[in-house]
Parts: sequence; C-alpha cells; structure tokens
Amino acid sequence: MTLRAPTLPPSTRARRLARPTGLLIATGALAACVLLSISVGSKAIAPGEVWNALAHYDGGYNHDVVRSLRVPRTVLGVFVGAALGLAGALMQALTRNPLAEPGILGINSGAAAAVVLSSVLLGLSGTALVWPALLGAALAAVAVHALGSRGRSAATPVRLALAGTALAAVLQGLVHGIVVLNDFAFDRIRFWQVGSLVGRDIDLFWQVAPFLAAGVALALCLGPSLNAVALGDELAASLGARIPLVRALTALGIILLCGAATAAAGPIWFVGLVIPHMARVVTGPDQRWLLPYSAVLGAILLSASDIIGRLVVPGAELEVGIITAIVGAPVFIALVRSRRMAQL
Repeated sequence: MTLRAPTLPPSTRARRLARPTGLLIATGALAACVLLSISVGSKAIAPGEVWNALAHYDGGYNHDVVRSLRVPRTVLGVFVGAALGLAGALMQALTRNPLAEPGILGINSGAAAAVVLSSVLLGLSGTALVWPALLGAALAAVAVHALGSRGRSAATPVRLALAGTALAAVLQGLVHGIVVLNDFAFDRIRFWQVGSLVGRDIDLFWQVAPFLAAGVALALCLGPSLNAVALGDELAASLGARIPLVRALTALGIILLCGAATAAAGPIWFVGLVIPHMARVVTGPDQRWLLPYSAVLGAILLSASDIIGRLVVPGAELEVGIITAIVGAPVFIALVRSRRMAQL
C-alpha cells in the first residue's frame, strides 16, 4: 500500500499561485507608472526625447527637465509610497486595528510638527530634519497610545483612531499657525505641509535613503514573526516568538518609515490605510506576502496619484497629498461603517 501526499484544497492552491503572479503583475504596473511619471508633465516631451535624456544627456532644457525634475520626483515618490504602505501594514499588524495608519494615528502629524518647529526655531534643513521627524513620529505614537488607553477600557481600534485624529488636528493647527504667522515658514513649508513631491531633488532622496532602506528591510524581515504574534501572545510565545522584541522592532520600523517619508514629502494621509486592505484581497492575512505587496502597491498608489495631480488641472498641479486624501477618505468612511468595525 502506497501513501499519497495530502493534496491542498483548490482554494489554497489557487491563492498560493495568485500571490507570486499578482506580485509580478504589480511590479510590472509599478514599472509602467515610473515610465509614465518620467514622461508626463506640464511640458510635453516626446518619449524618444525622454529616452535620450536618460541615456544620452546633452545638457539641453528638455533633458534638464527629465533629469533634474522628473527623475528625482519619481524615485522619491516610489520609495515614499512603499514606506507608507509598509508602515500602514506594520501598524495594523502591531495593533490588530484595521483603522491603523500613519496619518489617522497621528504619526505623520507628529513628524511634520517636529520638522516645522525644527526648521523655523532651529534653522535646520536638509538631512538634519530627518532626526526631528523620527523623534516627532516616536513621540506621537507614544502619545496616541497613552490617550487611547486611558481609563478602564483597553486601547480599542476606534479609541486609538479617535485619539490619533484628535492629536493630528492639534498638531496640524500648530503647524498652520506657525506657517501663517511666519513668512519664512510660509514660503518654505506651505506646499510641503499638504504632502508634495514638487521640487524635490536627488540629493534629498540620498539624504533619506538610509532611513527608508533600513525601515523597508526591517519590515520585510518581520513577516514570519508578525504571523506568530497574530495568533495571540501565549501561542506565539510557545512557538518561540520573542513578543517584546518583535513589538519593539515593529515600532522601530514604523518610526523609521514614517519619519523619513514625512521629512521627504510631508504628511501624506491614507496610503497606509488603503494599501494593506487592497493587498489582503490577494495575500490574505499572511504577513510574509502582505508586506511586500504593501510596499509595491503603496509605490503604485503614490506614483499614480502624482501623475493624476499633474494632469487633472490644466496648467497647474494638485499636490499628491490632496489626491491620496480624495482616494482614501471614502475608504476610511466605508471601514468605519462596516459591520466588522461596529463590533470593535
């Protein structure tokens, strides 16, 4: 009598096949967004001229537009989008909160307020602003958890979302007050504070790249451990997971990703909320697949939003933060109104 290996249910086999296939398709879509972002703008440049600017730079005006403006903007958009998508997935896994997102929980606003205060009061600029952004993100995370867990009740998803929204409103009011009363801050920060990729150069990307790279690498390595933590503390501990270490590393990854992304492009909302929910349609709850999907889909969403912002208003642009808010706000409302959230 021969023993036959157990066969997987058709749904399981289909999901296992869909995951790598979907990630490959998403990567191809991201490549298309990158090419389109380099090619599209207020000034029409033929595709052949764009290629020549990349491969055979001659110092002409069109080549300068492609090399000095569009390429840095595109590269930064890809990495910032990936960072925000990953940060949202990490936050939702860490807090077991489907509403968790760097903007809604006030993390981006904390980083933004720290950047504005450091820029105006201390005169910091460039790479020096990354450190205040990281500190602001960390302090905002601690403050939201403290506010959301006050009293006898635990820090439920809705309470954390309300605490984060309240803190974000306070910090945004502080930032707006500084910008309105300070001419220097108004000229320097007014576009950055709504979330923008306009005018970013490649030097800025290299300044934040180490923090983004560290956050992305750390997040992708945490997938198996977050799967164990999702089973509950006791079962995770029995499987060998070091729960305090996993939570500390997850929090560190969130702070690195949010702080660097906000320092580079300003506070951008809803990318971290929308993307993990989109990724779960294909990946399910498996963090080993959810995290890379969130990175790629986040990059696609921010790149596509930036392209739409260039085209939707003839002769002008909408900042990428405005586009992501228009896309993400309805998703946030739908999640809050869902039956599942009503029970949280």
